[in-house]
Amino acid sequence: MKYDGMIFRPPSEAESLILQVTVGCSYNRCSFCGAYREKTFQIKSFEEIREDIDEVSSYRLPVRRVFLADGDALILPQKELLRILSYLKEKLKSLERVGIYANAKDILRKDVEELKALKDLGIGIIYLGLESGNREILKRVKKNATVEQLIRAARRVKESGILLSVTVILGIGGVEHSRAHAEDTGKVLSEMDPDFVGALSLMIVPGTPIEREIEAGRLTLPTPFGLIEELETMIASSHMTRCFFASNHASNYLPLRIKLPEEKEEALRRIREVLKRKDSALLRPEYLRGL
Repeated sequence: MKYDGMIFRPPSEAESLILQVTVGCSYNRCSFCGAYREKTFQIKSFEEIREDIDEVSSYRLPVRRVFLADGDALILPQKELLRILSYLKEKLKSLERVGIYANAKDILRKDVEELKALKDLGIGIIYLGLESGNREILKRVKKNATVEQLIRAARRVKESGILLSVTVILGIGGVEHSRAHAEDTGKVLSEMDPDFVGALSLMIVPGTPIEREIEAGRLTLPTPFGLIEELETMIASSHMTRCFFASNHASNYLPLRIKLPEEKEEALRRIREVLKRKDSALLRPEYLRGL
């Protein structure tokens, strides 16, 4: 397998074969993200991708899941995606699901029927970064989508029958907009109604624009318990029909894995108890946190 640069994938794709079909991120200007700063965006040729698939198939090992990297592989033209998925299906007989990162504009460039065609050839889950449901915060972090576009994209994925996993970031609004960020994100998640939500805590990547904001005093990060207050407000403000909500990413101080709505009240009770006690021993220690 040939990889260009460092590869990132969702935690839930830990056991998946990572197939790099694009290099970097086509947008690559979100102020908080340093994942693809050193990469120049490009789309790999089908010949390169086919060689990687052929290599894996020669091992004769069962591959049940594949994740298409890099940052927004859904930007590939529909014809190319269908070609890659068809070849994966042909060569990897045990394949059950293909996952892919996408941004809102990539999703909205495809209609429901095109998404259904991708589903028929193996795309089983799309990972979409919401980050915040607050309009001003999205502008501040230079997210390449509006709240309305993100909601429309989420609903289109759901309509196609593909599973939707949405990422949000605790602390991204700073202390100044902490409450608004949490409340608005909970409300937008309700409108998206995803199958999965992954909550991360903002961790500052050296060299990113958001680091410079903090150094200049234009943004103040919440304390660990401030981040947990956001988590409490976000869950309390959300009303999803059937969702698995996780804050067990390594960046978080309080790992949770809950089914919503049935475990909502118990989760809130646990969070509020932690906030009441304010005991740092209840939190993930700093040395165990990471991206």
